[in-house]
Amino acid sequence: MLTLTSLGAAGTVTGSKHLLQSNGTRILVDCGLFQGMKNLRELNWEPLAVEPSSIDAVILTHAHLDHSGYLPRLVRDGFRGRIFSTAATREVAALILKDSGHLNEKDADFLNRIGATRHKPALPLYTVRDAERALDAFATIPFGKPMELPGGAMLTFRHAGHILGAATADLTWAGRRIAFSGDLGRYGDPFMLDPEPIPEADHVVIESTYGNRVHDGTDPAEALGAIAERTVRRGGTLIVPAFAVGRAQALLYYLWKLREMDRLTNVPIYLDSPMAINASEMLCSFMDDHRLSAQVCRDSCAIATYTREVEESKAITFSPYPKIVISASGMATGGRVLHHLKAFAPDHKNTILFTGFQAAGTRGRAMLEGAREVKIHGQWIPVQAEVADLPMLSAHADANELMRWLSAFRRPPKRVFIVHGEAQASEALRSRIDHELNWNAVVPRQDQVFEL
Repeated sequence: MLTLTSLGAAGTVTGSKHLLQSNGTRILVDCGLFQGMKNLRELNWEPLAVEPSSIDAVILTHAHLDHSGYLPRLVRDGFRGRIFSTAATREVAALILKDSGHLNEKDADFLNRIGATRHKPALPLYTVRDAERALDAFATIPFGKPMELPGGAMLTFRHAGHILGAATADLTWAGRRIAFSGDLGRYGDPFMLDPEPIPEADHVVIESTYGNRVHDGTDPAEALGAIAERTVRRGGTLIVPAFAVGRAQALLYYLWKLREMDRLTNVPIYLDSPMAINASEMLCSFMDDHRLSAQVCRDSCAIATYTREVEESKAITFSPYPKIVISASGMATGGRVLHHLKAFAPDHKNTILFTGFQAAGTRGRAMLEGAREVKIHGQWIPVQAEVADLPMLSAHADANELMRWLSAFRRPPKRVFIVHGEAQASEALRSRIDHELNWNAVVPRQDQVFEL
């Protein structure tokens, strides 16, 4: 017997963890952190529904924190198997997981110093050393090459688009074939590859981040240029909270295109995120994972001034001149961008530009929904700056693109499991699958067990 249980990303966008079990063998597909609302973040501290030591292998579709960020904790709590990913995903995960461990250590240290903790002492969810131990467990698999996993399962990775190294997981096990979308990218994206089709499957597990929305068809470079130019005309600064891996590099590409059109030629551009800088430099090492030529890759990554040091970041904050600042994190939940928001959000001349999905409970979501103040480092900061959104820059497939990927299966699967979406988005996608494809689709509840 083969069963599927979603231990995360069931009814919410983050915390992806999907457990397959057969004849005593357990394989976990993705191992992400819950993010956003406090009640979700607190789940990261709860014991996993199964003993980590009982899990035989992890399949990692891509390195974003909501898919990979629990891996160090899993290893810390007893997991001793292998973590299977693509080569690029392993390299991106090295950036993300070590940074996450560092931030966890800093947060715990800060709480202990100010005495703002119910626990004596406050402890990090995991450390940099835990992240390094998780990275030691990685085993990389080339795209398109089947690999045998514990229990006789056969895994094939295919390109998913989305970010560097992202893959769909095609798993044959116990007489069943199960396809996991991971996070799907966009079709026709000038930067990332199209999501590859999977020919057939008995069961499909698909994300639904944008399951109830269709992206604007406006040219992203044109939209970005218009916002940047009107900000500069009024003497302001454009602050772009951006995911360090994927979104930051796409923004550099579109800014390079604008410069090629002789636009924004005298406006300084800063990439103020050490992780984003490292990810940008990594981009040209994996040329088969994206569409850019080697020359365009180098030129677009060189469009910005890279600021690694804290003092350089502070100098950007104190500069009164118009400029464009790309800084992590993408949902304004932490990182250097918070210092820029404290400095620039109170002034109407400036613009805060969001370029991707903003989870419920994040500062990004609050500002997009019209919040006139946000709490940063214990202070309420007024938001008088223009707040703009470029959803067409999202690296997630929209509802039509999700349906396009599903429609490429040669025969109807027995069942489609809809995960990684807020309730309305998941239900909207379920309804479309039912109406347009006449397939059996379900939105799993947390820890609900399905026999496959």
